[in-house]
Amino acid sequence: MSLEIEVSAEKSRSAPRAVGGGALIGILGGLIGLGGAEFRLPLLIGVFGFGALEAVIVNKAMSLIVVATALPFRARSVPLGEIASHWPIILNLLAGSLFGAWFGAGWATRLASRTLFRTIAVMLVMIAAILLLGHDVVSTEAILTGASQMVAGVIAGFAIGVAAALMGVAGGELLIPTLILLFGADIKLAGSLSLAISLPTMLVGFARYSQDQAFAVLRGNGRFVLLMAVGSIIGSFVGGQLLGLIPTSILLPALALILVLSAIKVWRHE
Repeated sequence: MSLEIEVSAEKSRSAPRAVGGGALIGILGGLIGLGGAEFRLPLLIGVFGFGALEAVIVNKAMSLIVVATALPFRARSVPLGEIASHWPIILNLLAGSLFGAWFGAGWATRLASRTLFRTIAVMLVMIAAILLLGHDVVSTEAILTGASQMVAGVIAGFAIGVAAALMGVAGGELLIPTLILLFGADIKLAGSLSLAISLPTMLVGFARYSQDQAFAVLRGNGRFVLLMAVGSIIGSFVGGQLLGLIPTSILLPALALILVLSAIKVWRHE
């Protein structure tokens, strides 16, 4: 029986399906200005047959590739020098997110598979809610200043680091509203700052996952990871070009519904 499951998984992870699946997720993410890892995770579990922890690690690897590519791509609209000039904000959130990523990855490796599936399902529903309620947040004055802002930044960074590590995502859907509300960043700058924070945060989570035996999933699926990441990058570009063609009032509820339905499927997964 296990041999039949492995053969079925091998077929489902063929090159066309890997690139096509990555492209579809990239388009969804590009339509809302994100990497799409939140949508990719249920696909890795439900369609490509990965276990909970293995799916998180594979998702993390692809998210790293997508984010590392996206940062220079955005340099034309937000120069790297402008991002660097906001180093206090970056360091403030990193002070929490790096510890959160290490803690979250360590926690994920200790959870029973069923518990991790259900934790992921709950987080998918939370992301769906944030997508609906927090995606259209506009730039305002920072809600906090001084020491209280720094403390809130560390706490928020820690929580985002944990969530990103548990799901293998970059965390942009959480970081962007935080940067806008807590630090008063405009939406375009917040998008690039979130990438600058996500990259080291994901590297820390990745380093922690590398200590677990489940990390071997990358050695056996390296080609699949690269092909799906390439598809994700292409899809993100296409989705970005389509940005604005679908009204936000239709797009966001539809994508949130996809996440909720995915969460139900992941919750029921054994």
